[in-house]
Amino acid sequence: MGLFSGPRVTASGRAAAQRAGSGYWGIAGPQDLIPPRPFLRPNWPVVTNDTALRHSAVWACLRVRADLISTLPVDCYARVNGVQVARPKPPVLSMPGGERVDWLEWCYSTQFDVDRAGNAVGLITKTDGYGLPARIELQDINSVTVQVRDRQLHKFKIGNQLYDPEQIWHEKAFTVAGMHVGLSPIAYARWAIGEYLTVQEFATDWFGNGAVPKAKLTNKAKVLSSTEISTVKEAWRAALATDEPLVTGNDWDYELIGMQSASTDWLDAKKFSITDVCRFLGVPAEIIDSAPTGETRPFTYANISQKNLELLILYLGPSIIRREAALSRLLPAKVYLKFNADALLRLDPISRAQTINTQVTGKVLAPSEARELENRPPFTDAQLAEFDRLFGPPQTGTGAFPGGPAVPAGPDAPLPEGDLIPPLEELSAGRRVNGYHLDHIGAGS
Repeated sequence: MGLFSGPRVTASGRAAAQRAGSGYWGIAGPQDLIPPRPFLRPNWPVVTNDTALRHSAVWACLRVRADLISTLPVDCYARVNGVQVARPKPPVLSMPGGERVDWLEWCYSTQFDVDRAGNAVGLITKTDGYGLPARIELQDINSVTVQVRDRQLHKFKIGNQLYDPEQIWHEKAFTVAGMHVGLSPIAYARWAIGEYLTVQEFATDWFGNGAVPKAKLTNKAKVLSSTEISTVKEAWRAALATDEPLVTGNDWDYELIGMQSASTDWLDAKKFSITDVCRFLGVPAEIIDSAPTGETRPFTYANISQKNLELLILYLGPSIIRREAALSRLLPAKVYLKFNADALLRLDPISRAQTINTQVTGKVLAPSEARELENRPPFTDAQLAEFDRLFGPPQTGTGAFPGGPAVPAGPDAPLPEGDLIPPLEELSAGRRVNGYHLDHIGAGS
C-alpha cells in the first residue's frame, strides 16, 4: 500500500468510467494522478541522499544550515499569568541520544536529515514521568519507510523491523496535504545534482583515466557500409575501454569535435548547478562562496550583521519556528522551546555593541544583563568608583524642575522638552523658567 490508497482500477474499468462520463478523461483513480516514472538513462548518475553529498554545494548548504541552527542557544519557557517565565531544560534537551549523543550532535544530525530528506526519524527508547520521550536514538533516514492503511499512518519500517507510530519520533518539513512524510529536496533536485555529477565524472575520467570526448573518425579511402561502421566503432570503443592503442592504416582521420566549446559548457553547467542547488536547499549562493551567475542576483552588504540578518529572516527563520514547534512536543504541557536567534548577530562586534547600548539607554536591558551578554561579571564597587573619578558622579537633577537634569539659566537657554515641562497649574501661575515668562504659553504668544 502506498501513500495514496484506493481500489485498483483495470483498463476495462477505466474505459467504462470514461464512457460513463465520470471524472476527467484519462483519470479514473488516485493512481492516475501519479506521473509515470521514466526509465533511467544508461549513463545518468544515481542521485541519493548519500551520493548527492559529492556535490560541493549540497554539502556546503547542509553544513551551513545545520551548523548555525544546532549551535543556537536553546531555552525553555512557560506562561504564568501572562508572563514568560524561564523553566529548567529536561534531559531530552541536554543528552537526547543518551550518554554518547549530546544536544549539539543530535540537533545537527536531525537538521541535516530534515534539510536533505524532508524527514528525521528516531526511536524512542526511554520515557520520563510524564510519558514524554527522554531518549531518542536517531535512525538512518535511508533505511526508514512508512506503511499507510486506510489513508492513515500505520507503521514505520526501519530496516526489517516494524514499529508503531507511538514508538517513533518523527519530524518532517516541506509538507503537502495528504502526505504523511515531508518532501525530499534532494529528490526534487535530482536533475540539477545529476548534471553536476555527470560533468564532474566526465572531467575526472578525461584528466585522470584518459577518456576521450566526442570526436569524428573518417575514412578517406572509401565509403563504409553500415556493417563496417559498426565494426570500426566497436574496435575503437574496445581500445578506449582497455586503454590500449588502436592501430590503423593511413586512410583514417581522427578529429575532436568542439573540445574548447565543450569545456566552457562544462564550467557553465557546474556554476549554474550550484545556484540551483542553493535554491532547493534554502541558502544564498554567496553564503557558500559561490560565484555570481549573472546580474539577476546582485548582493552588497554594509556589514556582517546585514548579511546574517537576511540569512536569518528569509532562509533560517521559518525553519527555526517550525523546529521550535516540533521540539516543544517533547516538553510538558504549557512549556515551550525557543532558539535564541539573536546569537547570529554576535559575529559583528560593532553592530552588537550599538544594539546593546541602545537597549541599555532605552531601559530595555540592565547594565548587569548587558555585561552578562559579553561574558563579563557585574560592576564592582572599585569599578564604579573609578567611573566617578574619571567622568564625575552621575547628576541627579539640579535644574529648573525637581529631579530634572542641570539646565543652564538665562534668556538664551533652550526650553525644556518632553516630561521636563512643568505641570499646567505651574504654567498658569506665571512661573519663570530659564529666564522665560510662561504666562501666555498656549495662548499663541
